[in-house]
Amino acid sequence: MKHSLALAKRSWLLLVVLFVQTTVAAAPKLFGGGKSDYQIVLAAGASESEQTAARELQAYLRQISGAELPVVEAVKAHLQHVIYIGFDSRVKAATGAAVPARDDESFTYETHYDNLYIYGGRQRGTMYGVFTFLERELGVRWYTADCTVVPKRSTYRLTDLHVHESPAIRYRFAQYFGTMDDAWCGHNKNNTLWGARHTAYGDIGAYWNAHTCGQFVHPEDYFESHPEYFALRDGKRIADGQLCLTNPDVLRICTEQMLKAISTYPDYWVYSMSQNDNKLYCQCEQCTALAERYQAQSGVVLWFVNQVAAAVKAVYPDKYVGTFAYQYTRKAPVGIAPADNVVIRLCSIECCFAHALDECEHNKAFMDDLRAWQKLAPRLYIWDYVVDFAQYHAPFPNLQVLARNIQIFREHNAIGIQEEAQYQSHGGEFAELKAWLLARLLWNPDQPVQPLIEEFVRAYYGAAADAVLKYIQMCRDLVTPQTVLGIFIRHNHELYNDDFTAAARRLLDDARKLVAGDSALVARLDRVRLQPMFLHVMRSPEAAAADGTRDEYLRLIRENNYRPREHRDVEAFIKELEER
Repeated sequence: MKHSLALAKRSWLLLVVLFVQTTVAAAPKLFGGGKSDYQIVLAAGASESEQTAARELQAYLRQISGAELPVVEAVKAHLQHVIYIGFDSRVKAATGAAVPARDDESFTYETHYDNLYIYGGRQRGTMYGVFTFLERELGVRWYTADCTVVPKRSTYRLTDLHVHESPAIRYRFAQYFGTMDDAWCGHNKNNTLWGARHTAYGDIGAYWNAHTCGQFVHPEDYFESHPEYFALRDGKRIADGQLCLTNPDVLRICTEQMLKAISTYPDYWVYSMSQNDNKLYCQCEQCTALAERYQAQSGVVLWFVNQVAAAVKAVYPDKYVGTFAYQYTRKAPVGIAPADNVVIRLCSIECCFAHALDECEHNKAFMDDLRAWQKLAPRLYIWDYVVDFAQYHAPFPNLQVLARNIQIFREHNAIGIQEEAQYQSHGGEFAELKAWLLARLLWNPDQPVQPLIEEFVRAYYGAAADAVLKYIQMCRDLVTPQTVLGIFIRHNHELYNDDFTAAARRLLDDARKLVAGDSALVARLDRVRLQPMFLHVMRSPEAAAADGTRDEYLRLIRENNYRPREHRDVEAFIKELEER
């Protein structure tokens, strides 16, 4: 009996294998032997980004297979053996799908009979579908602006495909210096930069400006003649604090300046009407009364911003006005809510980034504020931080929290996330890895992180990959349950120790020998080596000068303009070192 069951089981498995093999063999061949019977067809009225996607699909298929697939317009195409790019009546008839909204970034790619249809919103959705097909089905990767991986294949068959994806976060901004590249943004679904612009990969969205109170009512223009426009502190008006938001002239000027900004820069979706970058809010009788009425300084700001937003809505009903929930305004008010065209930009600047936001006692107050703003704000935008601004080159072990924190923001209905990092130069701590990883997680924060890290490191660092992965683990091991990792810590923080620095230097110096014949790999690894080199230079200056580390570190940052600190350029930083 057992023998009969085993035989039946083997026979069933054999039938399954034969069925799969037969199904795959019967699937139409997209290319083989350097040839293809397929055309790439552009839907009627294809957008610029869809045309870009079609051209790139053609180019990458050529690189992968050697086959040249012609790109043709729908009116000139046959409807057999086609990759159809974009949505029109023919796609609707073939798939039964509804017409996607132009700005919908969701996409679908699916096979019907011998055809492949890739469609989504015309602004970027279809394009994202094309690039995801190249990624998932053919293995293409765009790791950095100068590192693209294109595998070679002799044959590829179009099996039964039905892939649909939507972004977890509407506005996605991995703010690294290296991400300010149109093609990288398009390939990696990074749809926001600091400045709005039109590109061949769709229009890049942006949140206009920040800390605009001092720009709209500048002390040089107004303080001497109108000190009453500015914050009252300890009985005295000051020029370097906030504005007096209950002054009617301040409201008038700011409203006029906001309308002028929208007229001058029409391509942004939201415009900042926000506090200056300090905590010196106005203590005059009227401002204090409003703060007491709304039980928070954020209530004073919202009272003011809602009035500006009402004026904007009357002229520009499709535009939004944004303001900060930041430092002294992070706490949500009581008794007032943002208008429906107001975006709250909540900042996590005080948080610990060694642990996920919901797993750390240090972050409890922020989580309370996040929950309060979620209930209050119709549109919540997050300004998050993923680097140490006091030392761009120091280890900042936060890889373990990136996905969970984005999940938390999504769970609290964030419409956008800005991940601020080393935005001033190349050379930031694991900038290339984290930029690529964050772009993927902002699209889908539910995917496993460690396989993505390993994939990137092996592709980007070549023969040095094992050492880099070991170094990443060494950095993670610095974190304990008690660690508080802020974004302004210094080299003498308890996180670091000399044993770690010495071991990391030995590991990465040895790894450099493995890639010595490849200048690109050497440059990439040297950017990792900056981290323990920086710590050694800062923690043990005499030893670093004696063993040559200081000279090598300074040579690398000078030759490549790798900025070490937010408020110091390279030469200013070196001068500071020399004065120590």
